[in-house]
Parts: sequence; C-alpha cells; structure tokens
Amino acid sequence: MSATAAPAVVPMLVGGRWVEATADAWEDVYNPSTGQVIARTPLAGKEAVDNAVAAAAKALPDWADTPVVERARVMFRFRALMEEHFEELATLVTREHGKTLAEARAELNRGVEMVEFSAGMPAMLMGQILPDIASGVDAECVKHPVGVCVGITPYNFPNMVPLWMFPVAITCGNTFVLKPSEKTPLSAVRLGELLTEAGLPDGVFNIVHGARDCVEALCTHPKVAAISFVGSTPVAKIVYETGTSHGKRVQAAGGAKNHLIIMPDADIDQTVKQLAASAYGCAGQRCMAGSVAVAVGAAGDPLVEGLVDFGKAMKVGPSDPAASSDAESIGMGPLIRDDHRKRVASYLDIAIDDGATVALDGRQSATGDGFLLGPSVVDHVAPTMRVVKEEIFGPVLSVSRVGTLEEALAQGDDCEYGNGAVIFTQSGHAAREFKRRFNAGMIGVNVGVPAPMAWFPFTGWNRSFFGDLHIQGTEGVQFYTRQKVTLTRWPKPSDSHDDPVWRSGR
Repeated sequence: MSATAAPAVVPMLVGGRWVEATADAWEDVYNPSTGQVIARTPLAGKEAVDNAVAAAAKALPDWADTPVVERARVMFRFRALMEEHFEELATLVTREHGKTLAEARAELNRGVEMVEFSAGMPAMLMGQILPDIASGVDAECVKHPVGVCVGITPYNFPNMVPLWMFPVAITCGNTFVLKPSEKTPLSAVRLGELLTEAGLPDGVFNIVHGARDCVEALCTHPKVAAISFVGSTPVAKIVYETGTSHGKRVQAAGGAKNHLIIMPDADIDQTVKQLAASAYGCAGQRCMAGSVAVAVGAAGDPLVEGLVDFGKAMKVGPSDPAASSDAESIGMGPLIRDDHRKRVASYLDIAIDDGATVALDGRQSATGDGFLLGPSVVDHVAPTMRVVKEEIFGPVLSVSRVGTLEEALAQGDDCEYGNGAVIFTQSGHAAREFKRRFNAGMIGVNVGVPAPMAWFPFTGWNRSFFGDLHIQGTEGVQFYTRQKVTLTRWPKPSDSHDDPVWRSGR
C-alpha cells in the first residue's frame, strides 16, 4: 500500500458474506514499524452483534448434526491452507502487530498445532458406556455442543489466540463469533477467508469488530452460550461476571506478573539468554513474558551484568520486511502503539522515583521510525514498587535480590497474579520445592517461557484466570461441550404383553 492510498476498511464476516460495516466510531490499524495507518476498523455495536449471532444460530442445527469426522476434515483442509500461506500469514502478523518475523512464525506454528489438535476431535468426543449399571439398565454419557460460542481476543497474538478457541469449538459442533482486537484485525480476516476456502459452511464462523459496546452486546446476548476471552485482568473480570450473570459459560484469561527465580548454581550464560527471550520476546507484549527476575544470593551481579550486555547487543528496529531490508535480522520489533510505548517507558522514571536503579535504559537505543523502545533492566527493585506489582506489558525486566529460595517463593505468594513462573537451577531439590510451592499455574524449570502446547491447558491461577475450565487441551473440549447421560431399559416384550412372535422364536 502506498503512503497516499486510503486505508482499507476492515470487513466483517456474517453468514458467509463479507460485509463492509458502517459505524459511528473507528479504530486506526497501524503498521508499528512505520507508524502509518494501514486500515480502519469499524467499532460496531449491538446491531452488528445481533446479525452475526443470528447467522451463527441459524447455522448451528445443521452443523451440530454434521458427523464429527466431516467436521474434522474441514480442519485438515484448513491446516493445509495455513501451511500453504504460512509466510503470508506470518508477514501479516508482523505488519499489523510489529513482532519480528521469527516471533510471528513461532506464533503461527502454535496456532497450527491447535488446528492439528482439533482434527483429532473424533477420538476426544467419544463417550462412556456402562452396561448393566442396574439390572437390565445400561448407562451412557455422550458429549453435545453447547451452541453459539464467542471469542474475544487481544492484539498481541492475532493468529494464535483465536486459534486457541474456534478450531476446538467448531469441531465440537458449535458455531462461532470472533471479535478480534480492533488494533490487529487483519489476521483474523485472513483466517476467515481460509476457513471459507476449506469448505466451512456459511454462518459456522463469523467475525464482528468493535470495542466495549460490542463486547457488552456479545456477553449479554441471549443466544450466546459460551464466551472465551483473553486480555487484561480488569476486563477479564468484567467479561466473566457479565457473562456468567447472563447464564453463559465463561473462560477469561487475564494479565500476569511472571517471576523468574535464578539460583546461585544456575548456568548464568544460558540463564541470561532464556531471560532475555522471555522478557524481550514480542517486545514484552505477552502474558507469559518474564517480568521480575528474582536473583538469589550471589546470582545478582553476574545476572544483571549479563542482561545489560545482552540487551545492548540486541538489534532493535522495524520488523516489517516492506519497511526494512534487514527485517530478518531484527532481534526486537516495535510496540503496538506510540501511546503504549510512552506508557511502558514511563515506568523507568517511576522505578527511579521509587528508589530502584535503571541498569539499562531502552529509550537510549530506540531510534528510527515506528513505535520503538529498546530492552530495559531495572535493578534493586522491592516487592512494593509499581514496576513489580503492575503489569507493564513491555520490554522492561525488573531484578529483585533476595538471600534464599524461601524469600523468592514468598514474592510469588504476595503477587495477585499467577500465570507463569520459572526457576533456573542445577539443584533437583530447589526445582522440586519450586514446582510444588510457587503460586502460579504454569511452571518452568530452566525454561524461559513455560507456555503449554496445544495438548495441555493454559492454566493461569488467581487473577490471571476467571472460570473453571481453561483454554487449550482437553479442558477446552470440556468447555465447548456439555454432557448428556442416558439410562436405558429394554424389557422383554413378554414381560409387558402376550407376544406370539417372541414366544415362537420367529
């Protein structure tokens, strides 16, 4: 798109038709590498939601009655199309989000895994049966779809997070309405096009765009049965409370403040690489990013020195290949918006005011066009400081220093979140204590980002998750299905009436 071309209007998908919506308000979609507006998202409201949900409800009976093996075959075809268009999809993520091409490819691979998982749905939907649970009575338990499902997804993983949701929901026999982030809607649109090409019937998958009004309409719509959400903790809490108060199933993943404990016996060189990947990957804009490095004992000084050296060597710049001839070599791309960049950078001044030390200031390495901010390291933080307590969602790693593993574990107990946590050590005892006792749902041992793959649930704790059944894995299948138990007795005809056919054996 040339610099003078009018930004495209992002369409909605309703009942198999792409619709160019009208709206009273719009959200600009930026290319974070250049700062240019590349599209405009309509911020639709109740009318658009009603149309999308009506289309999903209309398609539901036929789709629910479609044999599960046929639903799975759609996922096989969809996966093949995703592989065929892999580089196009990855480049689109980089263009609208700003993460590097390597990070976009990794995100897309995680999404492909969810499609592969969903293609195995015939095995996962098998029920249970127990003959003769009572005299002459058989019991069976089978899974049914729940109905029209909704996904409300964030800007930071425009491919992966929607793919956590709709492949499982659809293959379980539900229909789906996706409300992607208004900041990064282009990837969702392309996924919708590929689903249509894969042969998914009209109305089974729909896309609606909007902000708060749109989300409220989805959470209260009488024909919506289940809602999946990923975003900030305050919004996750609102979505959960609103949805459940209107009788819907809700799984709502919120924010995080992930701790990374470094024991004195850790391999510092390997630990620094893992910490940098955790804290600065995707420019820190992910709920599994490492936020607070807790250095135990003598680990503190070499850890900070290593992080500063690593951060200074990182190549920060535009990640979009159309904006940079060396995009493949970029180690960290821009943040999503200029206002977000300023907000993240402000925490460095907040940390200084609170008494911490900025060992590496990312503002000094942020040059060029786009919403760039380099990696930062804040040393000597205390548990009461804002940089420790608040989710920054950017490339700022805080370093806390403690004397013992017990003190490190206590920092987790004091944290309101509970998404992920990691320990770096060569001690099996320390690792075992950490695994058993740290207050988080996803644990890593010498692994920088303990994000589970498709076959395991994404198990945030505390204010990092609201609901009972988590996203991904078999818990995702449980969320998108409801169980029906049937008891059956077939008495002999002679028990109820005189049947000459039965008595004669014919």
